[in-house]
Amino acid sequence: MADATANAQDLEEDAPKKSGKLGLILGVVLALAGAGGGFYAVQSGLLGGTESYADDAASDTPDGDNPVAPLPDLAFVEMDPILISLRDTNQSAHLRFRAQLEVAKAHMEDVKTLKPRIVDLMNGYLRALHPSDFEDPLILTRLRAQLLRRIQIVAGEGRVNDVLIMEFVLN
Repeated sequence: MADATANAQDLEEDAPKKSGKLGLILGVVLALAGAGGGFYAVQSGLLGGTESYADDAASDTPDGDNPVAPLPDLAFVEMDPILISLRDTNQSAHLRFRAQLEVAKAHMEDVKTLKPRIVDLMNGYLRALHPSDFEDPLILTRLRAQLLRRIQIVAGEGRVNDVLIMEFVLN
């Protein structure tokens, strides 16, 4: 019995002592110091460029020294709303889609003349989509890019700058 208590005391003395929370406190202090140093370096211009946010805000203000650039000569051609039935094997759904085309004012009449072709193109592309395609979180970005590419082919390069999706309702 004496040997068992002696062995237990030897094991307790040989075991390394726990450092406690000293390592955790030291880590937090070093993290705060690093964050403060990084914030100072960015704010003072040592990292991330030489201009400060105050200089950026001053350059955007419309005063005599820094005039705001005029907007480009744009117009918007509104497309007719499109209602498409999407059929899956189990259910049917409807997509209500409305868009506007961003065009240069010089090409506005040309694009309006081609509006029936553009509506037909949009209708055909949207009908080709499968209901599972709408589960993708980037569907609007993909739709906009695909429609713009196809519309530019029909209307001619440089006539249509962008497709703005005004309404996209799937039910």
